[in-house]
Amino acid sequence: MSITPEIIHQCIGDDRKAINIMYEHCFRLLMPVCFRYNNNEVDAQSAYNSGFIKILKALEKLDENVNFDAWARRVMVNTLIDEYRKNKKYNSRITKSDSDRELDYYSEGQSNDAESNLGYANIMMLVKELPTTTAHVFNLYVIEGYSHKEIGSKMEMSEGTSKWHLSTARKMLREKLDRLENHNQRMVI
Repeated sequence: MSITPEIIHQCIGDDRKAINIMYEHCFRLLMPVCFRYNNNEVDAQSAYNSGFIKILKALEKLDENVNFDAWARRVMVNTLIDEYRKNKKYNSRITKSDSDRELDYYSEGQSNDAESNLGYANIMMLVKELPTTTAHVFNLYVIEGYSHKEIGSKMEMSEGTSKWHLSTARKMLREKLDRLENHNQRMVI
């Protein structure tokens, strides 16, 4: 089921049945996004609820011609970034810096045969094992399609730091994938 302009107008009018329909629709659509940015179900649900409240509050300003699902996804990603900023003092800070040449080299795309042998869910489980900030940058760049400049602006870090986090994420994931592939090959033998 998709969210129609009628459901949106009912939600603006505080119709509980319409809000419930929208909640369930958005839950299926946006919980996977919340899981990418949180390490456990409780935090993901809490983030989802915060984002859903923002979606409800912004419905009056929503243009009827806008794709609701894409708009709701953008609101949720921005909510997750806001949550990150709010909790930033609790996250570990990265003090290492690399030269721009190294950053550019490591931020270039790399391929790994293990990726093609693993499913999306398995790769996302490996991403959850990354340090929080590094995982967020990876998600924003690779999955959400943000540029390093946009990530730097949203997460209050330099563009170079964003590139460093992406580079680190790729290195760590490559190592994890290599170990997993080696383990799988040993199991076959």
